[in-house]
Amino acid sequence: MAYRPSWQGHLKLSLVTCPVAMFTATNAGGDVHFNLINPKTNNRIKMITTDPDTGPVERSSLVKGYEVSKGEYILLTDEEIKSVKLESTKTIDIERFVAEDEIDRLYWDNPYYLAPDGKLAQEAFGVIRTAMEKSGQIALGRIVMATRERILALEPRGKGILAYTIRTDAEVRKPDEIFAGISDAKPDPQMIAIAEKIIEQQEGPFDPSKFVDRYEEALKALIEDKKKGHKPAKVEEPDDTNVVDLMAALRASLGGKSAGKPAAKPKAKAKTRKAG
Repeated sequence: MAYRPSWQGHLKLSLVTCPVAMFTATNAGGDVHFNLINPKTNNRIKMITTDPDTGPVERSSLVKGYEVSKGEYILLTDEEIKSVKLESTKTIDIERFVAEDEIDRLYWDNPYYLAPDGKLAQEAFGVIRTAMEKSGQIALGRIVMATRERILALEPRGKGILAYTIRTDAEVRKPDEIFAGISDAKPDPQMIAIAEKIIEQQEGPFDPSKFVDRYEEALKALIEDKKKGHKPAKVEEPDDTNVVDLMAALRASLGGKSAGKPAAKPKAKAKTRKAG
């Protein structure tokens, strides 16, 4: 399958430049997509752009507007927006190299694959990628995507480069804003020891194929039942998980079937990004 790039431009390390194409590294979440249907006619509902004063408007005639005060907008055409030219609109200029654990996991955003764009770009791309690999560090640059300039973190992956957009400081909430109300009281050491043993029982390697979207699968099963004319089975409500006796629940978890047999520990722990 030929994938369409999300962005095309150049990768630049000092005076070394090469054409590159960037592709999304993930698929859109979920295969089940719904449309709004009028149950009386079974027709799909159409969303029509409408002016509250004049009625329906052709989408092609619309422009973007920035609200400066209630009901007052500065109008901008696509040409005017494109006239704002930054180097990062067409070039990923590597500005700095940092250790991976210097970047808090809170800041890592969406992953992309970066590849040379054309055969003539492969030599310069290979030089930059290999030099990055030998440095053992994360390269930071900038890129303009969807009218926003984003920080981009680059690291070698296979024969190409894995690129992550990085959130700005303004986008990340400070933990204390959420965690301030959590008690400073220390948990019971005996309870912690039991919880640690439960964790040991459940240790094992990360296998993404084992983690499927169970809700998505249940929706597919529901749709298949409806296609066959079956009445969907009523799902029982989950049990109340409110724990009254925490110590009893911990001991039951440690000795119960839910904990399962101890999983084989991985030979080497995978490198993880720094937790926030």
